[in-house]
Amino acid sequence: MDLRLSDLSMAVATATTTAMLLAASGGGHAADAYPSRPVRLLVPFAPGGIFDFVGRLASPKLSESIGQSVIIDNRPGGGGMIAMQTAGNAIPDGYTVLLADPSLVINLHLQQDPKYRLKDFAAVTIFTTASLVLAVNSKVPAKSARELADLSKTTKLAYGSAGLGSTPHMAGELFNARAKLDILHVPFKGIGPAVTAVIAGQVQLVFGSLAGTEAFIRDGRLRGLATTGEKRSPALPDLPTLVEAGFPGVVVSVWGGIFLPVATPAPIVSRLNAEFVKVLREPEVRAGLEKAAIEPLGTTSKEAAVFVEREYLKWGEVIRAAKIKAE
Repeated sequence: MDLRLSDLSMAVATATTTAMLLAASGGGHAADAYPSRPVRLLVPFAPGGIFDFVGRLASPKLSESIGQSVIIDNRPGGGGMIAMQTAGNAIPDGYTVLLADPSLVINLHLQQDPKYRLKDFAAVTIFTTASLVLAVNSKVPAKSARELADLSKTTKLAYGSAGLGSTPHMAGELFNARAKLDILHVPFKGIGPAVTAVIAGQVQLVFGSLAGTEAFIRDGRLRGLATTGEKRSPALPDLPTLVEAGFPGVVVSVWGGIFLPVATPAPIVSRLNAEFVKVLREPEVRAGLEKAAIEPLGTTSKEAAVFVEREYLKWGEVIRAAKIKAE
């Protein structure tokens, strides 16, 4: 009897060790069978926003491709931190996916206790990107970004943003830092109210979304001066980038990245990278993104990780230099 118990103990130990090794290596049937149930796509913002739009545009094609439902789970609040904390603490099995924007890295510098770290996430892909547009009230005499910078040295100017720590706020502070300006920041509760305030003349300029400013630029209520991307925007190709306008390093993208908990098995990360990149090839998805002035990217996981680390360092430098603190 003692011999049989010893044999049984050894068999259990061997099986346990094998299971642990398979789990650690990402191998075994669990990864091969993925996904076997619905996948939750966490969106850090309320329904109706730009990233909710991106998630809902992509999810039907993604569901079709992986053979499981992709459920949009909006978790607004805390500047995106609620969704990011939820994703960072999720079981690393590929069934909780995060669609994040630059607030993922900005919060880490801005907030006292964000309750997540960048190393809590595995980057899957930078899915989309969009430029901002530097736009002024039509009565502001500046006809270019350089003229605006010069004007700000003799006239007190203010820019509106979507709120403290938002990407439009960071764009304004990056412009201030690189051009050695002191344009006043005025936060609003969303980029829509900020754009409205510029049109009304309450503030003079805004770093707004292309989708939210393009119509006003075309009808003359706003004047577009430059865009913030690395290259000109297809939506407003006549506008130079800020780099072209003579402001090196003033590059801001409103990117949408796909992330998983860091311990997610590598085969699942690779599978989701391939699936999200595949979705971007769908004509309906590309047409929807183009209509919203959003560009498809679909980077590799490694490229995404390098990009996010670079964004983390850049915004940390800007926040420290401007002495920005959460309220």
